[in-house]
Amino acid sequence: MIRSFIRCLCKALAGVASLLAPLSAFAGSPPGLFDNDHAAVRAVIAVQSEVTPDLMQQPEILGTAVGIDASGALALTVYVDRDAPNAGEVIRSLPREFRGVGVQIHLTDKFRAMRGKPVRGVSHTAKQTPPIQLGTSGGWSKDLANGYCCGGTLGSLVSISGVQYILSNYHVFESDIVSGGNNTTAQTGDNIIQPGLIDVNCNVAGAQNVAKLVKKSSLPNSNVDCAVAQVIAGMVRTDGAILEIGPISHSIVGASLNQAVKKSGRTTGLTHSSIVGLNATVSVAYDNECAGGAAFTKTFTNQIVIGNSGSKFLNSGDSGSLMVEDIATAPRAVGLLFAGSSTSAIANPIGQVLTFLGATMD
Repeated sequence: MIRSFIRCLCKALAGVASLLAPLSAFAGSPPGLFDNDHAAVRAVIAVQSEVTPDLMQQPEILGTAVGIDASGALALTVYVDRDAPNAGEVIRSLPREFRGVGVQIHLTDKFRAMRGKPVRGVSHTAKQTPPIQLGTSGGWSKDLANGYCCGGTLGSLVSISGVQYILSNYHVFESDIVSGGNNTTAQTGDNIIQPGLIDVNCNVAGAQNVAKLVKKSSLPNSNVDCAVAQVIAGMVRTDGAILEIGPISHSIVGASLNQAVKKSGRTTGLTHSSIVGLNATVSVAYDNECAGGAAFTKTFTNQIVIGNSGSKFLNSGDSGSLMVEDIATAPRAVGLLFAGSSTSAIANPIGQVLTFLGATMD
Protein backbone atom coordinates (compact mmCIF):
# COMPACT_ATOMS: atom_id res chain seq x y z
CA MET A 1 0.00 0.00 0.00
CA ILE A 2 2.82 2.35 0.86
CA ARG A 3 4.59 1.69 -2.46
CA SER A 4 1.30 2.35 -4.26
CA PHE A 5 0.93 5.64 -2.42
CA ILE A 6 4.45 6.75 -3.45
CA ARG A 7 3.68 6.03 -7.10
CA CYS A 8 0.46 8.06 -6.83
CA LEU A 9 2.27 10.89 -5.08
CA CYS A 10 5.01 11.11 -7.68
CA LYS A 11 2.49 11.07 -10.51
CA ALA A 12 0.42 13.82 -8.87
CA LEU A 13 3.42 16.01 -8.15
CA ALA A 14 4.72 15.66 -11.66
CA GLY A 15 1.32 16.68 -13.00
CA VAL A 16 1.35 19.98 -11.09
CA ALA A 17 5.04 20.80 -11.44
CA SER A 18 4.25 23.76 -13.67
CA LEU A 19 2.39 25.38 -10.77
CA LEU A 20 5.34 25.29 -8.42
CA ALA A 21 7.62 27.95 -9.92
CA PRO A 22 6.50 30.64 -7.43
CA LEU A 23 7.93 28.58 -4.56
CA SER A 24 11.54 29.14 -5.56
CA ALA A 25 11.27 32.84 -4.81
CA PHE A 26 10.45 32.13 -1.17
CA ALA A 27 12.74 29.22 -0.29
CA GLY A 28 15.34 30.44 2.19
CA SER A 29 13.94 33.98 2.30
CA PRO A 30 12.74 35.55 5.57
CA PRO A 31 9.32 34.16 6.41
CA GLY A 32 6.38 36.47 5.72
CA LEU A 33 2.63 36.19 5.75
CA PHE A 34 1.04 33.89 3.19
CA ASP A 35 -2.73 33.53 2.98
CA ASN A 36 -4.81 31.04 1.00
CA ASP A 37 -4.88 33.33 -2.03
CA HIS A 38 -1.08 33.65 -2.32
CA ALA A 39 0.21 32.09 -5.54
CA ALA A 40 2.81 29.96 -3.75
CA VAL A 41 0.24 28.67 -1.27
CA ARG A 42 -2.14 27.81 -4.10
CA ALA A 43 0.64 25.82 -5.77
CA VAL A 44 1.15 23.68 -2.68
CA ILE A 45 -2.61 23.29 -2.28
CA ALA A 46 -2.72 21.88 -5.81
CA VAL A 47 -0.28 19.16 -4.75
CA GLN A 48 -2.08 18.64 -1.46
CA SER A 49 -5.45 18.12 -3.10
CA GLU A 50 -4.02 15.39 -5.29
CA VAL A 51 -2.22 13.37 -2.62
CA THR A 52 -4.33 13.85 0.53
CA PRO A 53 -7.14 11.39 -0.31
CA ASP A 54 -4.63 8.54 -0.65
CA LEU A 55 -2.70 9.67 2.41
CA MET A 56 -5.80 9.75 4.58
CA GLN A 57 -6.58 6.13 3.75
CA GLN A 58 -3.66 5.21 5.97
CA PRO A 59 -4.80 5.25 9.64
CA GLU A 60 -1.35 6.48 10.68
CA ILE A 61 -1.86 9.71 8.71
CA LEU A 62 -3.96 12.18 10.74
CA GLY A 63 -3.98 15.03 8.23
CA THR A 64 -2.16 17.39 5.89
CA ALA A 65 -1.74 21.15 5.61
CA VAL A 66 0.22 23.84 3.80
CA GLY A 67 3.00 24.89 6.16
CA ILE A 68 6.45 26.42 6.36
CA ASP A 69 9.54 24.33 7.07
CA ALA A 70 12.56 25.22 9.21
CA SER A 71 14.27 27.00 6.30
CA GLY A 72 11.28 29.29 5.71
CA ALA A 73 10.11 27.49 2.55
CA LEU A 74 6.50 26.56 1.95
CA ALA A 75 5.96 22.84 2.36
CA LEU A 76 3.32 20.14 2.45
CA THR A 77 2.98 19.16 6.12
CA VAL A 78 1.91 15.58 6.83
CA TYR A 79 0.68 14.80 10.34
CA VAL A 80 1.63 11.29 11.46
CA ASP A 81 0.27 9.53 14.56
CA ARG A 82 3.32 9.17 16.78
CA ASP A 83 1.61 6.38 18.76
CA ALA A 84 1.04 4.16 15.73
CA PRO A 85 3.16 0.99 15.95
CA ASN A 86 4.44 1.38 12.38
CA ALA A 87 4.86 5.17 12.43
CA GLY A 88 8.55 4.78 11.61
CA GLU A 89 7.82 2.77 8.47
CA VAL A 90 5.28 5.34 7.30
CA ILE A 91 7.73 8.20 7.86
CA ARG A 92 10.54 6.44 6.01
CA SER A 93 8.21 5.80 3.06
CA LEU A 94 7.16 9.41 2.62
CA PRO A 95 9.23 11.51 0.18
CA ARG A 96 11.04 14.51 1.69
CA GLU A 97 10.97 16.74 -1.40
CA PHE A 98 9.76 16.62 -4.97
CA ARG A 99 10.17 19.29 -7.65
CA GLY A 100 10.66 22.09 -5.15
CA VAL A 101 7.90 21.14 -2.70
CA GLY A 102 9.15 19.90 0.64
CA VAL A 103 7.18 17.16 2.40
CA GLN A 104 7.41 18.04 6.08
CA ILE A 105 6.66 15.29 8.62
CA HIS A 106 4.96 16.35 11.85
CA LEU A 107 4.66 13.71 14.58
CA THR A 108 1.70 14.25 16.90
CA ASP A 109 -0.81 12.47 19.07
CA LYS A 110 -4.38 12.16 17.74
CA PHE A 111 -6.49 15.29 17.25
CA ARG A 112 -9.42 15.38 19.64
CA ALA A 113 -12.27 17.75 20.39
CA MET A 114 -11.09 19.88 23.33
CA ARG A 115 -14.00 19.50 25.72
CA GLY A 116 -12.70 18.13 28.98
CA LYS A 117 -12.42 17.75 32.68
CA PRO A 118 -10.61 20.45 34.72
CA VAL A 119 -6.85 20.79 34.37
CA ARG A 120 -6.20 23.63 36.78
CA GLY A 121 -8.14 26.46 38.33
CA VAL A 122 -7.58 29.96 36.92
CA SER A 123 -9.54 33.20 36.88
CA HIS A 124 -11.30 32.09 33.72
CA THR A 125 -13.12 29.45 35.76
CA ALA A 126 -14.59 31.74 38.44
CA LYS A 127 -18.27 32.63 38.64
CA GLN A 128 -18.58 36.23 37.46
CA THR A 129 -20.95 38.97 38.55
CA PRO A 130 -23.32 39.64 35.64
CA PRO A 131 -23.09 40.89 33.00
CA ILE A 132 -20.26 38.44 32.38
CA GLN A 133 -17.28 38.63 30.03
CA LEU A 134 -16.65 35.78 27.64
CA GLY A 135 -13.54 33.63 27.16
CA THR A 136 -14.75 31.95 30.34
CA SER A 137 -15.73 28.51 31.59
CA GLY A 138 -19.24 27.46 30.58
CA GLY A 139 -21.36 24.90 28.83
CA TRP A 140 -24.54 22.84 28.75
CA SER A 141 -26.22 22.75 32.17
CA LYS A 142 -26.78 18.96 31.96
CA ASP A 143 -23.29 17.98 30.78
CA LEU A 144 -22.99 15.27 33.43
CA ALA A 145 -22.65 11.55 32.80
CA ASN A 146 -20.72 8.43 33.74
CA GLY A 147 -19.59 9.95 37.01
CA TYR A 148 -18.00 12.94 35.28
CA CYS A 149 -19.03 16.46 34.34
CA CYS A 150 -17.68 18.42 31.40
CA GLY A 151 -17.70 21.81 29.74
CA GLY A 152 -15.72 24.21 27.63
CA THR A 153 -15.44 27.90 26.83
CA LEU A 154 -18.05 30.55 26.10
CA GLY A 155 -16.17 32.10 23.20
CA SER A 156 -17.68 35.34 21.93
CA LEU A 157 -20.85 37.18 20.99
CA VAL A 158 -22.42 36.94 17.56
CA SER A 159 -25.55 38.52 16.14
CA ILE A 160 -28.24 36.68 14.17
CA SER A 161 -31.06 38.83 12.84
CA GLY A 162 -30.25 41.50 15.41
CA VAL A 163 -30.32 39.10 18.38
CA GLN A 164 -27.20 38.40 20.48
CA TYR A 165 -25.96 34.84 20.95
CA ILE A 166 -22.98 33.25 22.69
CA LEU A 167 -20.78 31.37 20.21
CA SER A 168 -19.03 28.15 21.20
CA ASN A 169 -18.62 24.62 19.79
CA TYR A 170 -21.21 22.00 18.96
CA HIS A 171 -19.40 19.56 21.23
CA VAL A 172 -19.52 22.05 24.13
CA PHE A 173 -23.22 23.01 23.87
CA GLU A 174 -25.15 20.29 22.06
CA SER A 175 -23.16 17.15 21.26
CA ASP A 176 -25.02 14.95 23.74
CA ILE A 177 -27.33 13.33 21.20
CA VAL A 178 -27.87 9.92 22.85
CA SER A 179 -29.69 9.22 26.10
CA GLY A 180 -26.66 7.74 27.85
CA GLY A 181 -25.19 8.18 31.31
CA ASN A 182 -27.29 11.27 32.08
CA ASN A 183 -30.54 9.92 30.56
CA THR A 184 -31.12 13.04 28.46
CA THR A 185 -30.04 14.79 25.28
CA ALA A 186 -29.34 18.45 24.49
CA GLN A 187 -32.44 20.36 23.40
CA THR A 188 -33.24 23.88 22.21
CA GLY A 189 -34.18 25.93 25.27
CA ASP A 190 -31.75 24.16 27.62
CA ASN A 191 -29.76 26.44 29.90
CA ILE A 192 -26.16 27.35 29.10
CA ILE A 193 -24.32 28.14 32.31
CA GLN A 194 -21.27 30.02 33.61
CA PRO A 195 -19.04 28.57 34.93
CA GLY A 196 -19.31 25.10 33.43
CA LEU A 197 -20.13 22.09 35.59
CA ILE A 198 -16.45 21.12 35.70
CA ASP A 199 -15.77 24.23 37.81
CA VAL A 200 -18.67 23.95 40.29
CA ASN A 201 -18.06 20.40 41.52
CA CYS A 202 -20.60 19.07 39.01
CA ASN A 203 -23.40 20.89 40.89
CA VAL A 204 -25.44 23.17 38.63
CA ALA A 205 -26.61 25.14 41.67
CA GLY A 206 -23.14 26.69 41.85
CA ALA A 207 -23.42 28.18 38.35
CA GLN A 208 -25.67 30.79 36.72
CA ASN A 209 -27.82 30.61 33.61
CA VAL A 210 -26.52 33.04 30.98
CA ALA A 211 -28.13 31.86 27.73
CA LYS A 212 -30.59 29.42 26.15
CA LEU A 213 -29.40 26.80 23.66
CA VAL A 214 -30.64 27.11 20.07
CA LYS A 215 -29.65 23.89 18.32
CA LYS A 216 -28.01 24.32 14.91
CA SER A 217 -26.65 20.75 14.60
CA SER A 218 -23.45 21.66 12.78
CA LEU A 219 -22.04 18.16 13.20
CA PRO A 220 -21.49 15.60 11.95
CA ASN A 221 -22.60 16.74 8.49
CA SER A 222 -21.05 20.20 8.10
CA ASN A 223 -17.42 21.39 7.96
CA VAL A 224 -17.62 23.46 11.17
CA ASP A 225 -17.95 22.65 14.89
CA CYS A 226 -20.10 25.49 16.20
CA ALA A 227 -23.15 26.17 18.35
CA VAL A 228 -24.99 29.19 19.72
CA ALA A 229 -27.15 30.08 22.70
CA GLN A 230 -29.41 33.14 22.91
CA VAL A 231 -28.25 35.55 25.61
CA ILE A 232 -30.49 35.97 28.67
CA ALA A 233 -31.10 39.69 29.12
CA GLY A 234 -28.64 41.31 31.52
CA MET A 235 -26.38 38.26 31.87
CA VAL A 236 -23.67 39.00 29.24
CA ARG A 237 -21.90 42.26 28.45
CA THR A 238 -23.52 43.68 25.35
CA ASP A 239 -20.15 44.83 23.97
CA GLY A 240 -19.02 41.20 23.84
CA ALA A 241 -15.87 41.82 25.90
CA ILE A 242 -13.60 38.79 26.26
CA LEU A 243 -11.51 38.24 29.39
CA GLU A 244 -7.98 39.71 28.99
CA ILE A 245 -8.77 40.72 25.39
CA GLY A 246 -11.64 43.17 25.73
CA PRO A 247 -14.13 44.09 22.99
CA ILE A 248 -13.26 42.82 19.52
CA SER A 249 -13.81 44.21 16.04
CA HIS A 250 -17.01 43.67 14.09
CA SER A 251 -14.76 42.76 11.14
CA ILE A 252 -13.06 39.41 10.57
CA VAL A 253 -9.79 38.50 8.86
CA GLY A 254 -8.56 35.46 6.96
CA ALA A 255 -5.75 33.28 8.28
CA SER A 256 -2.15 33.60 7.04
CA LEU A 257 0.93 31.49 7.68
CA ASN A 258 3.12 33.05 10.41
CA GLN A 259 0.22 35.24 11.57
CA ALA A 260 0.39 36.04 15.31
CA VAL A 261 -2.82 35.08 17.13
CA LYS A 262 -4.19 34.87 20.66
CA LYS A 263 -7.18 33.41 22.46
CA SER A 264 -8.87 33.54 25.86
CA GLY A 265 -10.09 30.18 27.13
CA ARG A 266 -11.35 28.35 30.17
CA THR A 267 -8.27 26.23 30.92
CA THR A 268 -5.16 28.04 29.70
CA GLY A 269 -6.52 31.61 29.87
CA LEU A 270 -4.92 34.19 27.58
CA THR A 271 -2.36 32.52 25.33
CA HIS A 272 -0.41 33.51 22.22
CA SER A 273 0.85 31.54 19.24
CA SER A 274 1.09 31.70 15.44
CA ILE A 275 -0.53 29.99 12.50
CA VAL A 276 1.55 27.14 11.10
CA GLY A 277 -0.84 25.48 8.64
CA LEU A 278 -3.49 26.47 6.11
CA ASN A 279 -6.07 24.47 4.18
CA ALA A 280 -5.65 21.58 6.60
CA THR A 281 -7.43 18.27 6.21
CA VAL A 282 -7.58 16.66 9.65
CA SER A 283 -9.28 13.73 11.32
CA VAL A 284 -10.83 14.60 14.73
CA ALA A 285 -12.24 12.17 17.32
CA TYR A 286 -15.45 12.96 19.26
CA ASP A 287 -17.00 11.43 22.39
CA ASN A 288 -20.68 10.58 22.81
CA GLU A 289 -21.04 11.33 26.52
CA CYS A 290 -18.95 13.28 29.00
CA ALA A 291 -15.89 11.05 29.55
CA GLY A 292 -17.70 8.36 27.59
CA GLY A 293 -17.03 6.27 24.51
CA ALA A 294 -16.27 7.41 21.00
CA ALA A 295 -19.18 8.88 19.04
CA PHE A 296 -17.64 9.44 15.64
CA THR A 297 -14.50 10.57 13.85
CA LYS A 298 -14.92 13.55 11.56
CA THR A 299 -12.59 14.63 8.74
CA PHE A 300 -12.55 18.41 8.33
CA THR A 301 -11.13 20.27 5.34
CA ASN A 302 -9.80 23.82 4.85
CA GLN A 303 -8.94 24.24 8.55
CA ILE A 304 -6.36 26.40 10.34
CA VAL A 305 -3.46 24.83 12.27
CA ILE A 306 -1.83 26.73 15.16
CA GLY A 307 1.34 25.86 17.05
CA ASN A 308 0.46 24.19 20.37
CA SER A 309 3.69 22.79 21.80
CA GLY A 310 2.99 21.10 25.11
CA SER A 311 -0.70 22.11 24.88
CA LYS A 312 0.28 25.60 26.05
CA PHE A 313 -1.94 27.43 23.56
CA LEU A 314 -4.99 25.15 23.72
CA ASN A 315 -5.89 22.40 26.16
CA SER A 316 -8.94 20.38 27.22
CA GLY A 317 -11.70 22.78 28.23
CA ASP A 318 -10.56 25.56 25.87
CA SER A 319 -12.89 24.40 23.10
CA GLY A 320 -15.13 27.21 21.94
CA SER A 321 -12.47 29.90 22.35
CA LEU A 322 -12.40 32.60 19.70
CA MET A 323 -8.99 33.02 18.05
CA VAL A 324 -8.19 36.63 17.15
CA GLU A 325 -5.24 38.51 15.68
CA ASP A 326 -2.63 39.36 18.32
CA ILE A 327 -3.04 43.12 18.56
CA ALA A 328 -3.88 45.22 21.61
CA THR A 329 -7.11 46.95 20.58
CA ALA A 330 -10.23 45.64 18.80
CA PRO A 331 -8.62 42.55 17.26
CA ARG A 332 -10.40 40.85 14.38
CA ALA A 333 -11.61 37.26 14.68
CA VAL A 334 -9.64 34.66 12.72
CA GLY A 335 -11.09 31.30 13.76
CA LEU A 336 -13.11 29.25 16.23
CA LEU A 337 -10.92 26.80 18.15
CA PHE A 338 -12.34 23.33 18.60
CA ALA A 339 -9.72 20.57 18.58
CA GLY A 340 -6.05 19.74 18.78
CA SER A 341 -3.24 17.61 20.08
CA SER A 342 -0.26 18.29 22.32
CA THR A 343 1.57 19.79 19.32
CA SER A 344 -1.10 21.46 17.17
CA ALA A 345 -4.40 23.28 17.68
CA ILE A 346 -7.18 23.33 15.06
CA ALA A 347 -9.62 26.14 14.28
CA ASN A 348 -12.54 26.54 11.90
CA PRO A 349 -12.05 29.68 9.75
CA ILE A 350 -14.41 32.23 11.31
CA GLY A 351 -15.91 33.09 7.92
CA GLN A 352 -17.10 29.48 7.52
CA VAL A 353 -18.64 29.54 11.00
CA LEU A 354 -20.51 32.80 10.46
CA THR A 355 -21.78 31.68 7.06
CA PHE A 356 -23.13 28.44 8.54
CA LEU A 357 -24.91 30.33 11.32
CA GLY A 358 -26.05 33.30 9.22
CA ALA A 359 -24.33 35.47 11.82
CA THR A 360 -22.00 38.44 12.21
CA MET A 361 -19.51 39.25 14.96
CA ASP A 362 -21.08 41.32 17.74
